[in-house]
Amino acid sequence: MPRFQGLVTSKLPAVGTTIFSVMSKLAMENNAINLSQGFPDFNCSEKLVELVNQNMKKGNNQYAPMPGVPALREQIAEMIQDLYGTQYNPDTEITVTAGATQAIYTAIAAVVREGDEVIVFEPAYDCYTPAIIVAGGKPVYVQLSQPDFSIDWLAVKKVMSHRTKLIIINTPHNPSGTILSDKDMQELDKLTKDTDIMILSDEVYEHMVFDNGIHQSVARFPNLADRSFLISSFGKTVHTTGWKMAYVAAPENLMTEFRKVHQYLVFSCNTPIQYALAEYMKDKNNYLELKSFYQQKRDQFIKLISSSKFSFEQSTGTYFQLLNYSAISDEKDTDFAIRLTKEFKIASIPLSVFYHENVDNRLLRFCFAKKEETLEKAAEILCKIS
Repeated sequence: MPRFQGLVTSKLPAVGTTIFSVMSKLAMENNAINLSQGFPDFNCSEKLVELVNQNMKKGNNQYAPMPGVPALREQIAEMIQDLYGTQYNPDTEITVTAGATQAIYTAIAAVVREGDEVIVFEPAYDCYTPAIIVAGGKPVYVQLSQPDFSIDWLAVKKVMSHRTKLIIINTPHNPSGTILSDKDMQELDKLTKDTDIMILSDEVYEHMVFDNGIHQSVARFPNLADRSFLISSFGKTVHTTGWKMAYVAAPENLMTEFRKVHQYLVFSCNTPIQYALAEYMKDKNNYLELKSFYQQKRDQFIKLISSSKFSFEQSTGTYFQLLNYSAISDEKDTDFAIRLTKEFKIASIPLSVFYHENVDNRLLRFCFAKKEETLEKAAEILCKIS
């Protein structure tokens, strides 16, 4: 049977397979330690697995309500209020999603129209720009300042216009491992006050802030909360990235539009896992202890590589650490990352891929959400590279 011969004009002509898939595949082919893609190599809680299994056996296996299981939405609302002091109505202002990427895509699709501009801070996680383009919007890029990846709010003000519909922020920030400050949020509040600009706040690493830092959620700032989609991820919080479970909190007027798209994109999400999470998240220690858990891993990784020729500023959030290899090589970061994977058997992510123009600062991103023995083996390799 002949294949379709018609002309297909791509909406994303510059997009191929993501760097995360490329580097993970390369790591597998070369039997390399994979510190590239952001996922743990250790198991989640046995209790959580038991709760999922129990709910399967109970018969909670059919469609969940479109916004999510009520018990889970109520638990999310309680968690946000406890952490940040803002109350969201679980019936009208919280929706459970099939991962944070789906939540981000849905929020953008719900509010961005043809010709709208969306401000994106670079380096930026790779799912933002494609969603903007598919929605007919135009990404407007603002580079984070080097070497601390801070926001130049004057530069933001300069690119704002009557076409600006949305500003995307990400804290703790992937890939840099930095966090936004209270002052940053106040600046964002000032810039958007008396405008129709909305905020998409990607907070999937909200429970991973180190050194007594404070996660500055949009939910802490009433004026920002009133115009924001707050997105977070159970996958990051309970070490189950493969379950693809996340949530969105937003004021009712924004959530109404979000759900209009959500219901036709996925309709609803995994039912037994939602019931299990509703029970599991009642124990606050299951998320409050996460920062100390990952800070210990960060500290271990940094100590282990302290004698290497890589330089770095230690991560203040997420489970990623940037390493600068300027003292080792002048290769492009993409070439150096590939060579490390093939020759030294350790995989990372080159930072240039998080920019639309491939800005190269000789930085690689490593994930430290790994077992102790994995980090020890990885560090031993990194210390030998010269």
